[in-house]
Amino acid sequence: MAAIEIVELEKRYGRTAAVAGVSFEVREGEVFALLGPNGAGKTTITEILEGYRAPSAGSVSVLGHDPTRGERALRERLGIVLQSCGIQPELTVHELLEMYPSYYPRRRRPDELLELVELGGKRAAHVKTLSGGQRRRLDLALALVGDPDLIFLDEPTTGFDPSARRQAWSTIRNLCALGKTVFLTTHFMDEAQTLADRIAVLRAGRIVASGTPDDLGGRDELPTEIRFSLDDGSPELPRLDGVDVTVDDRGVLLVSGQGVDATYAITAWALERGVELRGFNVTRPSLEDIYLRLTQSPETEEVPR
Repeated sequence: MAAIEIVELEKRYGRTAAVAGVSFEVREGEVFALLGPNGAGKTTITEILEGYRAPSAGSVSVLGHDPTRGERALRERLGIVLQSCGIQPELTVHELLEMYPSYYPRRRRPDELLELVELGGKRAAHVKTLSGGQRRRLDLALALVGDPDLIFLDEPTTGFDPSARRQAWSTIRNLCALGKTVFLTTHFMDEAQTLADRIAVLRAGRIVASGTPDDLGGRDELPTEIRFSLDDGSPELPRLDGVDVTVDDRGVLLVSGQGVDATYAITAWALERGVELRGFNVTRPSLEDIYLRLTQSPETEEVPR
């Protein structure tokens, strides 16, 4: 069952189309990542889903509701973490988590939320004393006080150091274990790779690719590169069917559409002959490679966010 359904969504500002005929769905219980450069239309789509903007055309359903109607029945089931959240800095973490649930019919206990976002040790700390990463995890806890079914995370780890980002990822995975649906926007490809079940890429207000992190944009079908260097006097390389071989000052480069077969063939050859493959490295196109290929195009246009 779909938590979000968008069909031919458009948002126009005069003659400019910020969103131009976008369609996709988000399934219940999955993490769906919407990616795209600044100006691609991510914020516009997200704010339409949250009910803060009205579409110019098309249909939008969020948990079976039209978000433009602002129904309380929908808002009570949503959790929203904006890029910047304003909360009372003089209150303690526990005081906030006791106050905010009063706005919701369904409520999660403060101690449960503190454990979920890994802030148990900051229960009595005032908000103004928290680090940036701790503040962001508190933002997430406050978004969860009403036990929402759908959570919007807008660039949740921007400004985090690597350790804080990993902690935030752990928290988001905890949400998935609870069966929540997560709608994620991010500029970090490793974050999308780690968290997302499916991804859609926006460019100039249009979806240009969608799929899992591993098959997005035909990623799973792109060739594998195998690099290594050989000592002088090494035997001649074997003949490898379907493999492009380049030898230059940097060493040997093998490019194959069958990466596993090519890797096995060259390593088996080396082991049989006692040949050292110095600096041996196998790489496939990363999600970032695919993302850049999809979004860095002469046709890319700047549109309002």
